[in-house]
Amino acid sequence: MKLAETEAELVAAQRLRYRVFVQEMGAKIDPRSTTSRLERDRFDPFFDHLILRDTRINDPIEAVVGVYRLLRSEVADQGIGYYGATEFDLSKIRQSGRSAVELGRSCVAPEHRGGVALHMLWHGLAEYVLGHDIEIMFGTASFPGCDVGHIGQALSFLHHHYLAPEDLRVPVHSDRAIQLGVLPFDKIDKLAALKQMPPLIKAYLRLGGFIGEGAFLDHSFNTIDVCLIVDTQRMSQKYRTHYVRGQAV
Repeated sequence: MKLAETEAELVAAQRLRYRVFVQEMGAKIDPRSTTSRLERDRFDPFFDHLILRDTRINDPIEAVVGVYRLLRSEVADQGIGYYGATEFDLSKIRQSGRSAVELGRSCVAPEHRGGVALHMLWHGLAEYVLGHDIEIMFGTASFPGCDVGHIGQALSFLHHHYLAPEDLRVPVHSDRAIQLGVLPFDKIDKLAALKQMPPLIKAYLRLGGFIGEGAFLDHSFNTIDVCLIVDTQRMSQKYRTHYVRGQAV
């Protein structure tokens, strides 16, 4: 587990992202990126890239099996801004005066899912957050596909149980907005909702995370995105203890 320090390590991260987001999830990207088999964008040079390597794999490109990209608020403010601002109005986070980090492009190679890989990525994230005195973690998290009907239980459950406090409740941009409260409170099936949620979203919720107002329909990546926010000051004592120990979730 380390931050990418070389061009080759960044390429390895972008290769894994291509494998997961393009080949597996059907994201539409620039044809030049398809030729190179790399998923990359104009924000990459401003992010730190946390990579997890499988030391049993000799090929340094294929050895990267987990990725997280991280953008601290001071870097975003001095450079290109936040990637998530293309989907959500992040004014409340930017104007809070608190140190923040945007999380994105998190993925794990299929053959490493269900094991310790996600836990190790979160361990590395915890060290990064503690090392930079981060107060707010946030980022877009995705449901695969663009059919709201398939995840109506999950979206409604999030809206009724995990809506962020007003001071951090960032709204989705209206051009491709989806309202989360599809179902009324008394029609929600919690077990069905949890089955519809990707593991990463459930991990954020266990950590004490909230969601912003509304979801974003991302046709390019074939996803429905919510903005997840974790305020370390509001984090439950149970998970704060785990996080301070660098264990995350």
